[in-house]
Amino acid sequence: MLRIALVGDRSPAVRAHARIPVLLDALREDQDLDVYWVPTPDAEEPAALKGFDGIWLIPGSPYRSVEGALTAARTARTEGIPFLGTCGGFQHAMIEFARNVCGFHEAQHAEYGPAGDEELIVELACSLAGHQAAVTLAPDSLIERLLGATRTVERYHCSYGLGSAHLGLLAAHGMRFTGHDEAGDVRVAELPGHPFFLATLFQPELSGDGTDPHPIIRGFVGALQLTV
Repeated sequence: MLRIALVGDRSPAVRAHARIPVLLDALREDQDLDVYWVPTPDAEEPAALKGFDGIWLIPGSPYRSVEGALTAARTARTEGIPFLGTCGGFQHAMIEFARNVCGFHEAQHAEYGPAGDEELIVELACSLAGHQAAVTLAPDSLIERLLGATRTVERYHCSYGLGSAHLGLLAAHGMRFTGHDEAGDVRVAELPGHPFFLATLFQPELSGDGTDPHPIIRGFVGALQLTV
């Protein structure tokens, strides 16, 4: 039995929250999956994520507990647990890495209030909520291998993204940016050397009609078997 933690604050108003369990159910024929919802306040305690084979930091920010979201990303990163972060999960995974790996302890998310030079996650000049857009993928990257292509068109539901001011710092400490939009802004990040650590600003769970899992989701679930 493979256990997946969906870390986030479940809400019927968030479309992704309805889709994700259905998409994981579609993979049960090939994988024996047990899926648990872990609210962000509960995730503040590292013990709450013990025993999980995979962690998906799901959309739905602002989270009830920023610390819980960051703890989920840190636990997956440091313990080699397959990790997928989408939308808000991408944003908070970048903050966790900046604070705990890069030494940028003041890294902040603009959604929680203006933070000036300390903003790692910034408000987008044009909101991507409800939009879809092309993403160019780096050759020989995890996401390129999963999709089998160097270009994809994906759906978004966000108004915040990774600013350009601190990209060099994150890259210097090992984060690889492997997906960019047509303007060159980062849309995908991954951590080389980790069994599976992938974060996307777009939401693969919103792809299609919600019944056929996106290759990213299939890849995440497939990685669980390789680490148990």
